[in-house]
Amino acid sequence: MTVTIAELMAERVITVTPHQTFEHVRKLMQEHQVSCVPVLGPDNNPVGIVTTTDLLGDHARGTPVSRFMSSKVYTVPLYGKPSLAARIMRNHHLHHVVVTHEQQVAGILSSFDLLRLVEDHRFVMKPAATSSKKGAQRGRSEVSESTE
Repeated sequence: MTVTIAELMAERVITVTPHQTFEHVRKLMQEHQVSCVPVLGPDNNPVGIVTTTDLLGDHARGTPVSRFMSSKVYTVPLYGKPSLAARIMRNHHLHHVVVTHEQQVAGILSSFDLLRLVEDHRFVMKPAATSSKKGAQRGRSEVSESTE
């Protein structure tokens, strides 16, 4: 059974715009108990992301989101494979990626969503590659020929 990102992601996404304030974002994240919110531009495409880590800084009252958001947004396609999201998260040390469909936000995928694959036993580890019997026999015959 092949699982897609669409099956794992959270569809309900709280978003903000770059001009909204630190206080507004913090309140939204607290109310909805989320640890990240995508920041959307005028075309409703992701232009940044705010995580709980971004809220730890010392921000003055009324600071706009654009001043402390991460402007590098990592996205994955809605019908992509979870392995793609896992690779991006691992390579860039992320806990969330934005799921998009036609350049619009469709969901959020977290590292905890990926762990559900393992927990639900839907993830199957591929066996390690082994050498064929022919290759093993050929290697032995070469060794025995060279010793004579």
